[in-house]
Amino acid sequence: MDTIRAPTDDRSGPEPLDVFLERYGRVLRRVFRNPTEDVRRHLVRGIPPSELRAVLAQRPLSVFIPSRHGGRGEHVHEGLAMLERTAYDSLAMSLTLGINGALFLQPVAKYGSDDIHGPIFERFLDHQNMGGLMMTEPDYGSDALSMQTSWTEEGDRYRIRGTKHWAGLTGLADYWLMTARGRDEDGKLSRDVDFFVLDAHRPSEAVVVEERFENLGLYAIPYGRNRVDVSVPSAQRLTPKRSGLKMMLDLLHRSRIQFPGMALGFLRRMADEAMAHVHERQVGGRSLLAYDQVQRRIARLQASVTVASAMCVFASSRAGVDQDLSKEGLPANIVKATVTDRMQEGAQSVLQLMGAKGYRLDHISGRGLVDSRPFQIFEGSNDILYEQIATATLQAMRKAKEPRLAAFLAATDWASRAADRLEASLDVRIDTELPQRRLVDFGRLIGQIASLEMVVELGERGYSAERVRSAVEQLGTEIAGAFTAFRQQDATKAIDDELPDAAWVAHLTAPT
Repeated sequence: MDTIRAPTDDRSGPEPLDVFLERYGRVLRRVFRNPTEDVRRHLVRGIPPSELRAVLAQRPLSVFIPSRHGGRGEHVHEGLAMLERTAYDSLAMSLTLGINGALFLQPVAKYGSDDIHGPIFERFLDHQNMGGLMMTEPDYGSDALSMQTSWTEEGDRYRIRGTKHWAGLTGLADYWLMTARGRDEDGKLSRDVDFFVLDAHRPSEAVVVEERFENLGLYAIPYGRNRVDVSVPSAQRLTPKRSGLKMMLDLLHRSRIQFPGMALGFLRRMADEAMAHVHERQVGGRSLLAYDQVQRRIARLQASVTVASAMCVFASSRAGVDQDLSKEGLPANIVKATVTDRMQEGAQSVLQLMGAKGYRLDHISGRGLVDSRPFQIFEGSNDILYEQIATATLQAMRKAKEPRLAAFLAATDWASRAADRLEASLDVRIDTELPQRRLVDFGRLIGQIASLEMVVELGERGYSAERVRSAVEQLGTEIAGAFTAFRQQDATKAIDDELPDAAWVAHLTAPT
């Protein structure tokens, strides 16, 4: 494939970000907006090597690599901008690059030894290598701390054994960041977690793909089950600042807080596709855009674009590699859960507007619906994250000895602006002992309030006043709905029995 080559002479420093994005965007358009390839891309798994090479040749991953090693310098806003630009044309490719950056390059740059930095970064920049993270195990998904993959010392090397699955880029990545727990002489597993770099090109470090999964969406990204029995040099063990657990939390929180980059590109594309369709589509002698319900859907989608933009600004100052995010679970979980919910909701709305043609497997709205769904699951199921958001908030309220929600939020550095706007509706006393379902609802409410805070701050920075106003109004409606859902005393339980076929037939006679 004819590609636009990335510049190779770095003596004058990296090219300006806008120039980099424009050059990179031309290649993305060429690769992912080729009508002759659209059907194949939506129906066939994987991405052709020529297309992958065309994208990686532009060095998009340079945004995650230190400048001393030839990268652009690990600036968070550049990483988010690159992911946004990629997601506009391909959500799957954006996730592929996000995996490489947040789950491999950033932790290796921060915690890896100098001995491994040079060779790894060179291969990413000059040889289009890729890397991923293997953490999840068949019996331990969200319960990552119970992982059974273990390591033992063998001279100056580590022997690692176990099974991992659902690692993005299974069978495709050149490097892996592998999680494992130490096993002592008595066979007991350590409570801490360690990370090791594996070079898949070395026979002693290669994992065996036992099964490739037929994943429902994100066809371009391979997933599967991997058998791990490898031996790695001691230099390839990451060195935590304090503990392996803190390192894992720092890694995961940094990854979650950077989700808005992918989300923003995806939501912008959904909004643009929707606007083009409703302008063009005529129903009853007028365009779809003339209908009030259509206006409602479009306004909500545009509000999500503004929210994601605000979160990108927020993340740019909070997710630097030099910052310790191990204790930043609250903002990281808020950002990840709320923005990925907006991705799925936006895709649902666009598919509804598109009608029957959107239901085609090769249409962007149908694929967007399926491809955005796992974002609500991986790196922490949103239900779990909302519960954690609620728990952290309630703990902070107890510590501050402030039971009234509005007063508590007004004293925080992450919701004070929103609290001023919502004081009347949020001036309520919160019970700190809540059942799980209400914790989830409360966490969702807190996520919406924090989103409003970020949007108001975005407006203060000079972002489009009209878009900020519209998003603030939309968020006000959403917060009112979330607050109502939280206040409801729902205690329904699952019914543990089975209905026979056509049980309703016996009840056709009118009630007496």
